[in-house]
Amino acid sequence: MLRKTSLVLLVYSTLLSFAQNKEKVWIFFNDKANTSFNPYEYFDTKALERRIKHGINLYDSSDFPVNENYIQQITKLGFEEKVISRWFNAAIGFADYSAIEKIKLLPFVKEVVTYTSNAILSSIDVETSDKRELSEADRRLLFQQCDRMNANYFWENGFTGKGIRIAIFDAGFPNVDISPVFEHIRKANRIIKTYDFVRKNDFVYGYAAHGTCVLSCIAGLYNGKRFGLATDADFLLARTEIAWREPFSEEENWLAAAEWADKNGAHIINSSLGYTHHRYFVSDMDGKKSFVARAANMAASKGILIVNAAGNEGNAKWKYIGTPADADSVLSVGAIEPTTDRKAGFSSFGPTADKRLKPNVTAYGHVIAEAKNGFTKMQGTSFASPLVAGFAACALQAKPNLKNMELFEEIQRSATLYPYFDYVHGYGIPQANYFTNNGKPETEPTFNVIDEGLYIKVYLKKEFMKTLPQKPYIREYFYYHIENTSGYLEKYAVLKVENEEVLQLFKNDYEKGSTARFHYKGYTYSIQINN
Repeated sequence: MLRKTSLVLLVYSTLLSFAQNKEKVWIFFNDKANTSFNPYEYFDTKALERRIKHGINLYDSSDFPVNENYIQQITKLGFEEKVISRWFNAAIGFADYSAIEKIKLLPFVKEVVTYTSNAILSSIDVETSDKRELSEADRRLLFQQCDRMNANYFWENGFTGKGIRIAIFDAGFPNVDISPVFEHIRKANRIIKTYDFVRKNDFVYGYAAHGTCVLSCIAGLYNGKRFGLATDADFLLARTEIAWREPFSEEENWLAAAEWADKNGAHIINSSLGYTHHRYFVSDMDGKKSFVARAANMAASKGILIVNAAGNEGNAKWKYIGTPADADSVLSVGAIEPTTDRKAGFSSFGPTADKRLKPNVTAYGHVIAEAKNGFTKMQGTSFASPLVAGFAACALQAKPNLKNMELFEEIQRSATLYPYFDYVHGYGIPQANYFTNNGKPETEPTFNVIDEGLYIKVYLKKEFMKTLPQKPYIREYFYYHIENTSGYLEKYAVLKVENEEVLQLFKNDYEKGSTARFHYKGYTYSIQINN
């Protein structure tokens, strides 16, 4: 039985700060003079190993602490500390106008950036369930959400994420400390650390159940049934969110959590979070504008693979991906429908504002997950992302020498459509057999492309039209796109296969020099359009 509870939350960045008319400020410092740093004392062993593997200087200045004397001096002037960032050499908190003007004059202050913080009235719906039995349809979906990525190739070869540490940033993890779905993780002491960046304590096993659902899509296991791929991974659980529509504090919590995850040896960060129209314009989604995108790119520079949900606003006015999914170094994940194998309606569109490919890959956006008190069916790119994060953990276990951005690229290469892509499916669905079989086999041409002067025509080969996919729930479509000379897709489409002649393009409709690219049953072919 499902119970739906509506919670109305009045969220204040800081009640005292509103009462005193204080503003949110980021204070950037000029240097880290007179600070000392011992990486062997500060970092977890896995963090040191990751840095050495990636050739990162263990004494990189961005890891040095912020000068404590600087913090003390701005505090004396009226600054109220919220977050201190080593990576950005900055202090984030609150100050009134008088204090801000005095802080700006300090010789060690590089810049003061001010934000106006408003209280936000947020209504969120939390679905809970008390059932431990699944219908036949639910059991099929539970199987398919992993099987669509050919997860069995990982599992049969012993790749279950063992030794890989995954940090999850979310709104809470209620009952993870008692749920039978996570008993295997608790018994093996594989929840390494937890931290609530909202309340500043170690307790994360309450609040919104979103994080519980996400964790189950990475590592859930019940009566031998897997909810995600990486059932043997280690975890860092961070609560960074307050409600679905957040003030800037959640981005600051994200940054603080990323530095914490780095320190504590994360190989992968899963962030089923995103920030859009409540604080940004679509034109801001260039991977550089938001603090959270900058934080994500910084985390990637430390050797961590960042996996982030593309967003659920494909049917909304906003429509496009949010941040930090827009960041260049973030593997952003869109959602597909299990019933069609095509983009889920809610899944946000790419590309980025500066025309880079997003999302990068896709996974099921309708899943069976563990909620607060039982199993439930959930939907959103929030759950596609952890499926891919679990996939990434298994892939890294299979290929431990891969650096994070090499793993990023190999996950793309493994996907069902690669090298074809579009702005809703990215490169398609990652496939485990790519990593266990050492790459993709050569694919026999499944169609013919004929340039007839004014037209380009595509004919499917009859023998491939008649063959059925190995898995009955997989649909076979013909994909094509038109890429202009600037590298931007002018058009892309997915067609049902009904006739031998599947497509006819009138060349004069497109810019000379554009590339037409076609994909069917694993085979991709490109042709330049010359009018």
